[in-house]
Amino acid sequence: MTTLQTTPPGHDVVLYDSHCRVCSGAAREMRKLVGGQGTELLSFRDEGVLDAFPGVSFERCEKAMQLIQADGRVLEGAEAIVRALGRRPLGRLFYVYYVPGLRQLADAVYGVVARYRFRIAGRNCPDGACAVHFK
Repeated sequence: MTTLQTTPPGHDVVLYDSHCRVCSGAAREMRKLVGGQGTELLSFRDEGVLDAFPGVSFERCEKAMQLIQADGRVLEGAEAIVRALGRRPLGRLFYVYYVPGLRQLADAVYGVVARYRFRIAGRNCPDGACAVHFK
C-alpha cells in the first residue's frame, strides 16, 4: 500500500466533514482531547483548505477523515483517529487497533459509519451535498 504524501504542514491537521453531524460531533470531541496539542482540526469543505494539501482530494475526504501528519504523510479513517488520539497519554490505548483482526474490524465499522453517516445522523447540508449520499 502506497502512503499518500502532501505538503508538510509542520503540525498535525485533521480534515473532517462539517456538513455531517456525526463528523462534526466527533471533531468537537477530538478538539477537546487534542486541541492545543499540536493538532489542528479543519473542515475540508471550507474554502482553500484542500488547496493547502495537494493530493488530498475532495473525494478522499468524502469517504474518510484525513490526518495530515506534520511531515506530510496522510492517514485516513480509523487509523487517522488512532494516530491523532494516540499522542495523548491515555490515547496510546487506541494502538490496540494494530492487533491483527481488530484493525480490519475497526476499518470495516468505520467504513459503514462513514458511508451511511448522513442517514445515521440526519442531513445537515447547506450546499445539497447530502444528495450524493442518498442515491
